[in-house]
Amino acid sequence: MLGPLKQQVAAGLAATIHELFDVEHEPIVEVPPRRDLGDLAFPGALQLARVLKRAPRGIAEEIAAAYQPPPEVERVEIAGAGYLNLFLARSAVAARLLAEPVLPPAAADRGKVVVEHTNINPNKAAHIGHLRNAVLGDVLVRTLRSLGYRVEVQNYIDDTGVQLADVVVGFLDLRGQALAEVAALPEPFDYLCWDLYSEVGRWYEEDEGRKKHRRETLHELEVGHGERAEMGRLVARRVVGRHLGTMRRLGVDYDLLTHESDVLGESFFEDAFARLKESGAVHLEEDGKNEGCWVMPLSESEEFAGMEDPDKVIVRSDGTVTYVGKDIAYQCWKFGLLGRDFHYRRWEEEDVWQTAGAAYASDEHPEFGGADKVINVIDARQSYLQKIVRAGLEALGHTEEAAQSIHFAYEMVSLSAGTARALGYLDDDEDAEGKSLEMSGRKGIGVKADDLLDQLTAKAREKAGEQNAALDEPELDALATDIATAALRYLMTKATTTRVIAFDLDEALEFTGDTGPYLQYSAARISSIRRRLGDEGLADDVTADDAAALPAEVWSDDLWDLVLGVADAAGAVEKAGETLELSLIARTAFDLAQKFNSIYRAHPIMHEEDESLRAVRLATIRVFQRGLAELADLLGIPLPERM
Repeated sequence: MLGPLKQQVAAGLAATIHELFDVEHEPIVEVPPRRDLGDLAFPGALQLARVLKRAPRGIAEEIAAAYQPPPEVERVEIAGAGYLNLFLARSAVAARLLAEPVLPPAAADRGKVVVEHTNINPNKAAHIGHLRNAVLGDVLVRTLRSLGYRVEVQNYIDDTGVQLADVVVGFLDLRGQALAEVAALPEPFDYLCWDLYSEVGRWYEEDEGRKKHRRETLHELEVGHGERAEMGRLVARRVVGRHLGTMRRLGVDYDLLTHESDVLGESFFEDAFARLKESGAVHLEEDGKNEGCWVMPLSESEEFAGMEDPDKVIVRSDGTVTYVGKDIAYQCWKFGLLGRDFHYRRWEEEDVWQTAGAAYASDEHPEFGGADKVINVIDARQSYLQKIVRAGLEALGHTEEAAQSIHFAYEMVSLSAGTARALGYLDDDEDAEGKSLEMSGRKGIGVKADDLLDQLTAKAREKAGEQNAALDEPELDALATDIATAALRYLMTKATTTRVIAFDLDEALEFTGDTGPYLQYSAARISSIRRRLGDEGLADDVTADDAAALPAEVWSDDLWDLVLGVADAAGAVEKAGETLELSLIARTAFDLAQKFNSIYRAHPIMHEEDESLRAVRLATIRVFQRGLAELADLLGIPLPERM
């Protein structure tokens, strides 16, 4: 609420200044560096002094005398050469935070945003790096929705690409398994494909001529006909089903699964490609290393200047389409620029839709695409390709849409040496101090997402069981799942997107420090306080009216700092949404939890005999509890009653 209050104060000051001096001024309301200087400050009198040719302190005195502040402002003081320092009415602010959402809903619709995230190749199990993509994408979606955007969540299924083709080759050509045999293979099917994918890589290395099977498979996947295409559909469907199950464990869901085969099958690419040729954005190379390829020349673009080979192949000489070519067409559709649409059907019986062939299409489906802004959550290694997608839109004359094509880039995830050793990727006697282990799907090196979640849950269950001996088995299982979810989601979000994460199991599960379980522990501590208050026959809650009636003298500065921090949380969320730096949300939640835990022992509630002091302390922790709950919801972190 501090942001809207600043706007309200600024508007009132602007009106006062206009009435007093007949001057248009846009006040900037700041937060002063020290508590004794107030909660908000207005330095505008110093700027007005140059316009009015008067001493700034005299101007400040006139403004202070005429200004009618909102109820949340207790008093206005003049300091220094002409600062207006505003002191908030602490009880009124606490009451408002107890009566209204801490993160208020947006006043107006801010437009439609398509967020594309996760995008795991449907050729093997999800791994730890995919979890960062999915978590960041999901937190972004939750944040944008809280800020008033209509968000559509899409998960792109690359079911015509090289990775899937290699698994098809593995089943058909390496292992000689027919469609019915593969359909009958047991779960976890994505784990079987994980091993097969790396096996195929080694098989190619033994004889480069075997890659002819890959080329044949890629062609069939693109045209959608033949045994290889049928095998590709089977593999992709089974693997995607496993991926969705993995992401459900973390509370991640989607509105639409977009199949790359449908981008081709519905002629989206043909349409976009024809437009690219017509605009002169691509041309056919007649000689050189790209002979027979359709190429987008980018050497004259400032964004690609200085690159050794800035030209990008869109269609290969064998007629197959590159990833970036299909993505340009897909990006055009997201903005509603193609004048055509997919067919749709539900994914099995779940509340998620997928693109489909006309034979399976449903007439009753939500409206997809047509975005005002598109945010693609893809790791930083794909920055070059994302720039080409924007360049493709610009070449087609869609400059505004190109500007609204946002690449949400992030760095990769590795394993800490300790975790790599615990999971069997390093020998016990191997010296790996200070090192981390990077993933490689082609080499089969990597932690499967479900294995990691299983490990986290098992460790969380062990820790939770030590402190909750009275819980029955289902309750303990549920608590362990909540703790594991918080541990992983927080660790993936708290690091800035420019930082590589070295994932450490033990660090993520700490109940103290900068972790998700620490946030949960703080919330559970308040639940415990309230239970004990109820057991003692004391009030375990405080209403907004109760808080508003608290006398000013019961508010100590440390209690007020926590309340004011909660009041300012919405500003951090707004900034996170604007900058795509979601670590700001995690940082805000952690800072508030630290403040709460620092005052917890200094301001006991249970044994406080003074009713006003007990009430102000209860009001403070309830404000914090509400604020933490709303921030945790954005982070996708459950807050159990007990830890």
